[in-house]
Amino acid sequence: MKKIYIETYGCQMNVNDSEVILSIMEKAGYGRTESIEEADLILANTCSIRENAEQRVWGRIDVFRLQKRKRPGVVIGIVGCMAERLKDKLLDGRIVDLVAGPDSYRRLPAMVEAVSPDAPQIDVLLSRTETYDDIVPVRMDRNGVSAYISIMRGCNNCCSYCVVPYTRGVERSRDPYTIVREAEEVFASGYREVTLLGQNVDSYRWTAPADCGDRNAETVDFAALLKMVARISPELRIRFSTSYPSDISDDVLFAMRDNPNICRHIHFPVQSGSDAMLEKMRRKYTRAWYLERVARIREILPDCGLTTDVIAGFSGETEQDHLDTLSLFEQVRFDAAFMFQYSERPGTLASRKYPDDVPPEVKTRRLNEIIELQNRMGALNYREQIGRTHRVLVEGPSKKTDSELCGRAGNYMMCVWPDRVHKPGDYVDVTVVDATPATLICRLSD
Repeated sequence: MKKIYIETYGCQMNVNDSEVILSIMEKAGYGRTESIEEADLILANTCSIRENAEQRVWGRIDVFRLQKRKRPGVVIGIVGCMAERLKDKLLDGRIVDLVAGPDSYRRLPAMVEAVSPDAPQIDVLLSRTETYDDIVPVRMDRNGVSAYISIMRGCNNCCSYCVVPYTRGVERSRDPYTIVREAEEVFASGYREVTLLGQNVDSYRWTAPADCGDRNAETVDFAALLKMVARISPELRIRFSTSYPSDISDDVLFAMRDNPNICRHIHFPVQSGSDAMLEKMRRKYTRAWYLERVARIREILPDCGLTTDVIAGFSGETEQDHLDTLSLFEQVRFDAAFMFQYSERPGTLASRKYPDDVPPEVKTRRLNEIIELQNRMGALNYREQIGRTHRVLVEGPSKKTDSELCGRAGNYMMCVWPDRVHKPGDYVDVTVVDATPATLICRLSD
């Protein structure tokens, strides 16, 4: 059996895509290896969301070059978003043999077979229909507890700074019955948590085609899908990511409220607290809309965890725009945030229309101020959990010691506690006795 080695960069969607690739290549006679030295096929599944993500891959290509020198027959491939964005530019220098975009994975076995020194292979054609519905991913996680399930592909939002619509194509929702079947299969295999993935899960909408028999013209939206998956078993926890502020509906919040096994956590990217920046980013909501949605979430789900994404130093951002972001962070008090300086991406609307005109030192200072504020707000949120009891799904030993276990509460806060009895996949009740800015220190509940 030939061996495939795959490195995955970027988001959870890319992790799931790598699992799809492994499934396809396994059927073509390849077994997975974690040793690059023994691989016949080396793939990097890439991300283009920020420049730094691409630079890491260029560094790895230099490492792959060494493997090709040692073993000229090894096939080197770049797949995913970076492949879609750069296309045949990745073939310069003849290190890379194969370039495949996110909708080309079914063709990978044929592409690998066709590679020769004089015939590198490339397929970056985006699809309006591909969802990989019928492919059972090969799970890459180590603990066998949590699994990712893609419910849709692509994005229609076209935020001005974002490359995703250009690298992943238009939005396509999967057949909900294939999603439920996949969730049932991972639960039967011992997994106890699934995360439903999409660039914008709230816009999930599937309508049965005309030849679907008694399901003809049936329509399933995201709230309905959540309830379908939740019905599999009360022992299966459901998470999802990512929500888009202008699209999340009260029906989704009610589904979370009425189904205890849907975790009460929403990743809710804001990107900026300034209306001027939100308009330039083409985010399709205002600061007031965002805050209204946060208020509605907390009205229906008082104990819901909230996390976010934010960009510091977008084109034309003034000091007042930055202060607006800081004030929003103070008002909302997120549990955690992914915080980044603006990184202009070639091919986006922003790169064509808006100059990257905020000086690097100003971006850095503003980002550091956001980080410092978020650390304080997050620490307050974690301290407020002291004395509360959470039901936690055990993920495994804590990073510091094997005498402690760790797992996330329903609100996504990480918990650690002394425990030599339970194992990954068990549910335990823990009581919070202390907190750091990113971890709840707990004990087993009485």
